[in-house]
Amino acid sequence: MSDERSRSDANEPWKALAELLRQSDEEGVRHALSALGAGEAVRAILRLSAADQNRLLAVLEPRDAADVVREMGEELVADVMEDLPPGTAAAIVDELPSDEQADLLGEMDREAAEAVLDRMAPAEAADARQLLAYAPETAGGLMATEYLAYPRTWRVRDVLDDLFANRDKYADYDVQYVYVIDDAGRLAGVLRPRDLLFAPGADLLERMMIREPLAVETAAPLEKLKAFFDEHHLLGVPVTEAAGRLVGVVLPEDVEEAAGRRANRQFLRISGIIAGEELRSMSLLVRAGRRLSWLSINIVLNVIAAGVIALYQDTIQAVFALAVFLPIISNMSGCSGGQAVAVSIRELTLGLVRPREMLRVLFKEASVGLANGLALGVLLAGVAVLWKGNPYLGLVVGAALAANTLISVCLGGVLPLVLRRVKLDPALLSGPILMAVTDACGFFLVLSIATRILPRLAAV
Repeated sequence: MSDERSRSDANEPWKALAELLRQSDEEGVRHALSALGAGEAVRAILRLSAADQNRLLAVLEPRDAADVVREMGEELVADVMEDLPPGTAAAIVDELPSDEQADLLGEMDREAAEAVLDRMAPAEAADARQLLAYAPETAGGLMATEYLAYPRTWRVRDVLDDLFANRDKYADYDVQYVYVIDDAGRLAGVLRPRDLLFAPGADLLERMMIREPLAVETAAPLEKLKAFFDEHHLLGVPVTEAAGRLVGVVLPEDVEEAAGRRANRQFLRISGIIAGEELRSMSLLVRAGRRLSWLSINIVLNVIAAGVIALYQDTIQAVFALAVFLPIISNMSGCSGGQAVAVSIRELTLGLVRPREMLRVLFKEASVGLANGLALGVLLAGVAVLWKGNPYLGLVVGAALAANTLISVCLGGVLPLVLRRVKLDPALLSGPILMAVTDACGFFLVLSIATRILPRLAAV
């Protein structure tokens, strides 16, 4: 029996973790987490109830709890942090790097975040408030405020003395470069750590530094930061305010992580999850509500498309074979339009196209839509003729597919640009709008053409 229980605990470690939490065995909890790999620990924690997750963060030492928060990610742990006493949450947040503090507080309810800030160390709280003032996907929102910067008038021995005196504090910094500033705090130069280690102690930083180093301003968007690190293979880039004052450092891994979060949000929105991250460990009401909010809108869009079929029900009754081809035309046109949507969203994200370039995008997509529409239309027409032996049926479905493919590709290309121009989310709205229009147009084209030549189709 004990062997079976041990195997069960190994396969389902969250059960053992929950039992340790119920027993208030703090040492056992820490040991159980350390025995699991990072991925397994997160999996186990996410399987715990919300109350047990809350209890877990409360019983751990702040530094250990901060490690758990970093592994889980800010979006997943924000709700749990809101339920902790503000003092306990503040102690955990204090142990996080500045950029991760801002990310976590930004995910929390504003009132809860303010309560945590009020109980943090004053210097930490001031840095966090500064970072929260910047847009999340900008250099200011992604930067860390832990960096090494020294006056240009200092000598090498002064820097080494400071590093030795504050080695415990600096040990938590992600130091890639040492920055040199002037009397006003403006970025003046940069040094590699090895330049300091092997230089004579009397050398002035001003004479050793690399002048006019590359830097980005706080408002630099995520796209610009990605392009920067693609072009310059640096381990970090200093961030300056408009006047040139050094305020932080952005690391390439933080940019990649932010880009991954954006891609994940876009994927969720395209998939119809519009209210943020969803995991099966969340409550039924939360998950159902997040999905239903978007599905209910899609009902309206689908009713509009179905209304077109209702207008031509007599034609469908007379030529039932048309009902077989309606979903094919709808689906194929939707796929073609979806490809155009994906390309436009990708180019918008990379900054390769601007919302005002609709005519250029329309022309480019129209040529692709015409070529693919003709090819697909001929193929489907051949299938229809081979099946029923009626060339007019082939003409109807082939022409409808060709025309609808052209429409859907053109619409799919320009729709994200239009939505971005009117300040709406292209990733969220392009797919459903395209689907509704594509379905309605496809049904209309097939049934209206068939109605005009109905006597020639009567034998089908």
